[in-house]
Amino acid sequence: MAEKKNEYPASVEADRRLLVFETWQDYLDSLIEIADLRNLRSIPAARTIAAFGYRANGDTLQEREFYKRRKVIHGVVFPVVQPYVLVSEGADLEDPFNRELAVRERANRVGILQSIIFIRHFTKGGFEISGYIDFAHRLIAENWAPFFKGNKMLWPRDSDLGYYHWRHGTVRSNISRNYKPVMDPDRGLLFQNRHDHKIICPDPQQDPGQNTSKQRIYSPKYTHIEIYDHVVRRKS
Repeated sequence: MAEKKNEYPASVEADRRLLVFETWQDYLDSLIEIADLRNLRSIPAARTIAAFGYRANGDTLQEREFYKRRKVIHGVVFPVVQPYVLVSEGADLEDPFNRELAVRERANRVGILQSIIFIRHFTKGGFEISGYIDFAHRLIAENWAPFFKGNKMLWPRDSDLGYYHWRHGTVRSNISRNYKPVMDPDRGLLFQNRHDHKIICPDPQQDPGQNTSKQRIYSPKYTHIEIYDHVVRRKS
């Protein structure tokens, strides 16, 4: 099963070292050698030598690039909590599936719960399309108002946790914000939570895993729906 990763690039991960420096001058000071101060007897002059790149193994960041890259990595490591709106509030939740997801919306948005939805459809031509969806990830990535209002059905995508299209012979597994697919030789496809590292097992013949419950949902609009609710135990 092909796995399409969407981790942060190595260059962004490497920039974590910039977080210890409040200013570009602090960054340059870290490159200054004792011999520079002894010979030049001037911190500004030693900073100039460092800025020219004579005291770094790689490229020395110039002032504008330093602040740009530090801002990016700061946003990755210390993300700003964005306000959210419960789009399911006030919607006419006639379909059982819509109701079940509405109950879970807030908990998934705040990270208490991270639900995986297994959904199976058949196209008009009779071909199966199925997949595993990271609910919390998709809540952030798209507008769910049309779904909760009953104007749109939920379909798996080839960018979801798992995707299968019978006619096209397409099989995909992808890392999401909250889960990483794992292929086990005995248990088959598993999902590892990226926050507490617990394993979720979607095999209907096996226990779904620690802190995880499974519920089958019956809806006239869908062929097969199962929801795996994982309560996240974050490290203190």
